[in-house]
Amino acid sequence: MSTAISPTAYNYKVVRQFAIMTVVWGILGMGLGVFIASQLVWPELNFDLPWTTFGRLRPLHTNLVIFAFGGCALFATSYYVVQRTCQTRLISDSLAAFTFWGWQAVIIGAIVTLPLGYTTTKEYAELEWPIAILLAIVWVTYAVVFFGTIVKRKTKHIYVGNWFYGAFILVTAMLHIVNHASLPVSLFKSYSAYAGATDAMIQWWYGHNAVGFFLTTGFLGMMYYFVPKQAERPIYSYRLSIVHFWALITLYIWAGPHHLHYTALPDWAQSLGMAMSIILLAPSWGGMINGMMTLSGAWHKLRTDPILRFLVVSLAFYGMSTFEGPMMAIKTVNSLSHYTDWTIGHVHAGALGWVAMISIGALYHMIPKLFGRVQMHSVGLINTHFWLATIGTVLYIASMWVNGITQGLMWRAINDDGTLTYSFVEALQASHPGYIVRALGGAFFATGMLFMAYNVWRTVRASDPAEAEAAAKIAVVGAH
Repeated sequence: MSTAISPTAYNYKVVRQFAIMTVVWGILGMGLGVFIASQLVWPELNFDLPWTTFGRLRPLHTNLVIFAFGGCALFATSYYVVQRTCQTRLISDSLAAFTFWGWQAVIIGAIVTLPLGYTTTKEYAELEWPIAILLAIVWVTYAVVFFGTIVKRKTKHIYVGNWFYGAFILVTAMLHIVNHASLPVSLFKSYSAYAGATDAMIQWWYGHNAVGFFLTTGFLGMMYYFVPKQAERPIYSYRLSIVHFWALITLYIWAGPHHLHYTALPDWAQSLGMAMSIILLAPSWGGMINGMMTLSGAWHKLRTDPILRFLVVSLAFYGMSTFEGPMMAIKTVNSLSHYTDWTIGHVHAGALGWVAMISIGALYHMIPKLFGRVQMHSVGLINTHFWLATIGTVLYIASMWVNGITQGLMWRAINDDGTLTYSFVEALQASHPGYIVRALGGAFFATGMLFMAYNVWRTVRASDPAEAEAAAKIAVVGAH
């Protein structure tokens, strides 16, 4: 760019790039989710082609929604929050730009390789070794930019949201590097460095903490900044936020074995995972209550502010899914729920209700500021998006709960002579109506993202580039 940027201005360019790509990847990832949900209703949609089968597209869907949509939301908001709360510019514009382009390259790598069947077969860690190495390099660069910015902060205090972002960045790096340790045998094939039950344990130490740190701790950093900002109230209890932080990061890392109940994993490890999962309810609800109570004296704003509604409803879903998770970790409950659609419902209570909704609320808060506007193009469209997202999430979760309990009960039903009462196909037939409702719920949610894209496009198009640059060049002195 020809315009010289003041060294005291914030770097909003990289934030804008990540914010726009969050919306783009959200539409693609969720659209693909609706497509594969439809494949379970109408199997003909597999088209009898290997690269369009559910088994190939499902890991692409999870990677697009978690790492492309969720990841871009985390990059955008963490870069925005760390600059504003530390009252200083990102430590390096070029490294920040590298994290943007590097992250998009990782996502393109997933889009190309996963439908072709190149996979490690590890859930949420399917990307083969060349892409995994690029991801690690981008992530370490992200850590350098984030923590480097905190080191050069103008404020003495490190705001609690940055503690959550910092923990998410460090632990995600550790999880990714350890779980991806492998022996490459060709350009797109490698074998895990671990074997048997050890490999399963390390995978679910990674897998659950991808949820615990990538999809929870990072988004709690988002919550601790955007909920008080949008509500125009200070966080309810700063002391509770500190207790919440240390309790969460101490306990979450131990919960992975609950994915391996009734497997070859040693029984003591399963029981430890169950116990830690149950204890985890306390810090999770502590954080949810802290966010909710921030609205004390501001509840009336929910009537007129759909952005705040997104943020608060996301906290309600966070509270619900962090109650449901520990409950499903109990062995007796797990014996019914495991391998059923109940698990899918639980994951999406967190993914749609918590992660997507808080990201959407944060984006609606940020985008006008990033593009020099007073507010989004249309508050009415935000309202429409809110109701599509909420109804879609409820339809999705409820259908999967019903399906999951139905499947669990049918699979364990036995006749007097010890034979199974129902065949697997009968359980599948019983699940079919739930799959229709699930596809409908997903379609509602994805449609909401299209309304968001239009609203963002109109907002960006109406922005004056000079005003947008002025917004990016706000002097740090006097910044909030």
